[in-house]
Amino acid sequence: MDIIALASNHTKVVLHLVKDKADALTTDEVNQCWHGLYKGTFLTRSYASPKLRSRLHETQVKTLEATAEVWRKRLSDISWFLRALNEYIARAAYRENDSTGHISEGRFKSQALLDESDLAACMAYVDLNPVRAKIAKTPETSDHISIKYSKNAARVGIIP
Repeated sequence: MDIIALASNHTKVVLHLVKDKADALTTDEVNQCWHGLYKGTFLTRSYASPKLRSRLHETQVKTLEATAEVWRKRLSDISWFLRALNEYIARAAYRENDSTGHISEGRFKSQALLDESDLAACMAYVDLNPVRAKIAKTPETSDHISIKYSKNAARVGIIP
């Protein structure tokens, strides 16, 4: 399970990358995933349309497959994920505060979690972050961490 905690000045995320799954995606699946995040290109949007796909030239299809290979790598790349997340957060903050400027300072820091105890310790650290910062009394009462959503989803039967 991926977990996240949002604070006013930073974000903490625990990710589980499944590179084999990303590598196994077809060109259609990569295109569909990418278009779920980004607008894509005229060529990739044409490929997504069955009516327009049949009109593509062989060289256009090869270009599209090369593009899909780049996107396939990005779909399992932490840097790209955090870039997209930070952009989303920044745009929301700009709208909310009617402002512009830098929201995120520098690159992310990462730590490999090598076993189950590392994972458990890291997840506890992230979930307890709002409690340590005195933003919430318990992790479940914090508005901006995934444990609250997981608990609510389990309560209504979405998660077994």
